Amino acid sequence: MAAARILLRRSSFAAARRLLPTYPPLPTAASSAAARLVPAQAHSSQTNPPSAQPKRTKTFSIYRWNPDDPTKPQLQNYEIDLAECGPMVLDALIKIKNEVDPSLTFRRSCREGICGSCAMNIDGDNGLACLTKIPSAESPTTITPLPHMFVIKDLVVDMTNFYNQYKSVEPWLKRKDPPPVPGKEIPQSKKDRAKLDGMYECILCACCSTSCPSYWWNPESYLGPAALLHAHR
Repeated sequence: MAAARILLRRSSFAAARRLLPTYPPLPTAASSAAARLVPAQAHSSQTNPPSAQPKRTKTFSIYRWNPDDPTKPQLQNYEIDLAECGPMVLDALIKIKNEVDPSLTFRRSCREGICGSCAMNIDGDNGLACLTKIPSAESPTTITPLPHMFVIKDLVVDMTNFYNQYKSVEPWLKRKDPPPVPGKEIPQSKKDRAKLDGMYECILCACCSTSCPSYWWNPESYLGPAALLHAHR
């Protein structure tokens, strides 16, 4: 009976082993080392690396004048790769200042055409550097200060007279009658707001005034289109 029980247990154990799933043998230290020596196959997306963008060199001829060395102003040429630069003229100026010549001086702030700080003359036309695209022509792009303005340094001009003319028209709100409720704001109707279309967009960049010949020849007396626009408003 004892021998029969042993044989029964052995046969049951063998049958149970046949029902268990089979697994591959665990790797040895030698097989693991050999596996590490097998080069990994590159992914399909890595077989053809993207080709580098071709270099696109552009020359910028920029007005330079330093009050600490008040010699004759000159145009200085700078070459940059447009493939590594943003699309706007202001992007090129910032790249030149950061990577080529830190002494280059110009105004900038919002980079969105709101503040008017980066107004300058680009290839003969006044405009904002942050909104002016870099010309695609191979010829050099010439950048100078706003015309007929006193230059402080490089592309920075003195805006004192321009702001004084703006101030002279007193462009702030002035009531003829006292408010019905002192200290309480007076809401503006949509109809009154619509009257300001075409007049409130001015950001005082001085591009229009410095483009006007009358402003060039008589800047002390002629207020210029920017100040007159705010006076009309």
